[in-house]
Amino acid sequence: MRKKLISLTMAASMLIMALAGCGNGTQSISQQTGNAGSSSEEESDSESNTIEMADASEVSGTTISFWHSMGGVNGEAINTLVEKFNSENEYGITVDAQYQGEYDDAINKLKSAQIGNMGADLVQIYEIGTRFMMESGWIVPMQECVDQDEYDVSQIEPNLAAYYTIDNTLYSMPFNSSTPLMYYNKDMFEKAGITEIPDSLEEIAEIGQDLLDKGGAGEVISLGVYGWFFEQFIGKQGLNYANNGNGRDDLATAVEFDTNGAAKNLLEQWKNLSDLGFAPNVGRGGDAGLADFSSGKSAITLGSTASLKQILQDVNGKFEVGTAYFPKVKESDEGGVSIGGASLWALNNNDPKKLRATWEFVKFLISPESQAYWNAETGYFPVTVEAHEEEVFKQNIEQYPQFQTAIDQLHDSSPEYVGALLSVFPEARATVESEIENMLNGKKSVDEAVTDMAQSINKSIEEYNLLNME
Repeated sequence: MRKKLISLTMAASMLIMALAGCGNGTQSISQQTGNAGSSSEEESDSESNTIEMADASEVSGTTISFWHSMGGVNGEAINTLVEKFNSENEYGITVDAQYQGEYDDAINKLKSAQIGNMGADLVQIYEIGTRFMMESGWIVPMQECVDQDEYDVSQIEPNLAAYYTIDNTLYSMPFNSSTPLMYYNKDMFEKAGITEIPDSLEEIAEIGQDLLDKGGAGEVISLGVYGWFFEQFIGKQGLNYANNGNGRDDLATAVEFDTNGAAKNLLEQWKNLSDLGFAPNVGRGGDAGLADFSSGKSAITLGSTASLKQILQDVNGKFEVGTAYFPKVKESDEGGVSIGGASLWALNNNDPKKLRATWEFVKFLISPESQAYWNAETGYFPVTVEAHEEEVFKQNIEQYPQFQTAIDQLHDSSPEYVGALLSVFPEARATVESEIENMLNGKKSVDEAVTDMAQSINKSIEEYNLLNME
């Protein structure tokens, strides 16, 4: 039976919080606390609470706090949208947007805030924080807002909504979503006489020498050691990262990438590229390989779709940048990519007016007009399908046709490859990256790296479950 979170960072807030929902008009909503499982047995363990929702006409003068993790140009885009909402919304709502630092900083500040009073009404949390947020008891599932307002969720890109949907409940609203792409130097490929773009690590190994000898590449692929890439390579094999349906059918109790062969398949190909001299260790993180590519040193790199504009700006016409789907591990693999980025979570402040105001702001952020602007300014996917009809979106695709690759890849990936949910994902990613580096640096064999990463992550999962579930 599902246990409720009892960790020290949550205990105080769990004693006083009653989950709420958003609605259209004054209504009563019955909601289950911490419902993150799928079985009727688990649901029977939930506590039911009923509150009333304010009507939109009653929220004039309401101020809500929005915590986000968007800095730089992304932060400027956020501020523009907030200012537009504050000046144009008909309900008299004011949004106070507050930058909280990187994703890890934001979720840690949120954890600290829950010991006392709520720090925010709406928070932006990265995708690997999804399972934690679901189980926290701090949130109002967006599905409550959707149901009570009779919002048409078909407006949301299905593969984006799928990540944050468990048991037909949309827990948070997709906002800044991305997938990884393969970027390649078209000029080098042309010089090397390569006309067919590789779609797997296996194929990259086959053309690597030509890229070095004929294409003028200093590196074949600048492949950053990044946990997100590791997860994507598993999904491209059509295999699971963790058990219990990737932690979506039920709480994950162990990883599965060691027993299903996914990690070994990947690391063998990665080590082969390294041994051939095609994939040197360029460091950890999703941006680790971008500098070598943009400078014209490497022929291929992997990066987020949200990196496209930065790459084009850094290349600055030195060569033509091509984009392709994120590569498979082996040519025979059949799978898909999952999204990264973050979503919007409504926090329960037991205040009907704030909940309603929060929902109105969320609807504004995912409107076609807002999403077309967001896409053009940041490179993240438009969450709303109808944003594709906005002139701003059309102009952006015309200016950056490479982004069409990202749209096509998203639509070609089945929701079944939506990715895993794991309460200890930040720690898991750090473990994966450390073990891959150990392998690349010759400290461990492929088998040792796989075994050690699995054992370490499984220990973290076990400890978390013992502490937080009953």
